[in-house]
Amino acid sequence: MMFFDPLYFVFLIPAFLLMLWAQMRVKSAYAKGMKVPARLTGAAAARYILDREGLQSVGIEETEGTLSDHYDPRSKVLRLSREVYQGNSAAAVGIAAHEAGHALQDAKNYAPLVVRNIAVPAAQYGPTAFMILFIVGMLMQSFGLMVLGLICFGGLVFFQLVNLPVEFDASNRAKAVLTELQIVDGEGAVAVRNVLNAAGWTYVAGTLQSVLTFAYYAFRIFGGNRN
Repeated sequence: MMFFDPLYFVFLIPAFLLMLWAQMRVKSAYAKGMKVPARLTGAAAARYILDREGLQSVGIEETEGTLSDHYDPRSKVLRLSREVYQGNSAAAVGIAAHEAGHALQDAKNYAPLVVRNIAVPAAQYGPTAFMILFIVGMLMQSFGLMVLGLICFGGLVFFQLVNLPVEFDASNRAKAVLTELQIVDGEGAVAVRNVLNAAGWTYVAGTLQSVLTFAYYAFRIFGGNRN
């Protein structure tokens, strides 16, 4: 097997192209969505949604970075980037409502989120374990070690697959509640949908990349180069 194998890039081309397109779409949708006004700031919208669901204990904090927004299930805190936290645009409230959707999932023990949280260690350490086992397996010409490494990498693939329904559900919750509470008007609802749908494609691209990477190494281990 080769450390620099042109076949690897052949396998990954679809994921690279999809990720490039998704990132361009996110950048465009976000820029347009920031120009569409909303009734509340991102922080105020998230607070309204959380309080309405009885989640007054979930905190909201401003954090550094752009599109660094996330929900921390351990601390029960929404961390919103400055533009989202302070901005009163469709993009800001859409992203904030999406993160609030994760808090609602957490509070209601949404099954895919529970499974995803359990799979976090596998996603964090699986790729590192894979690389160590794969390289040692190559050096020792141990088929078993390479297969064990591939199983470890499968933890990341599993996490990515489970993550898709979690993210899509949070976006669907955000779209519905922002319209229901009239935080955005018709134009704002379209902008929110465009931003969240574009972000959803980045998760699809990331999942495809992990699946195709797994497929490449599986092909090399089982099919191509056993010598």
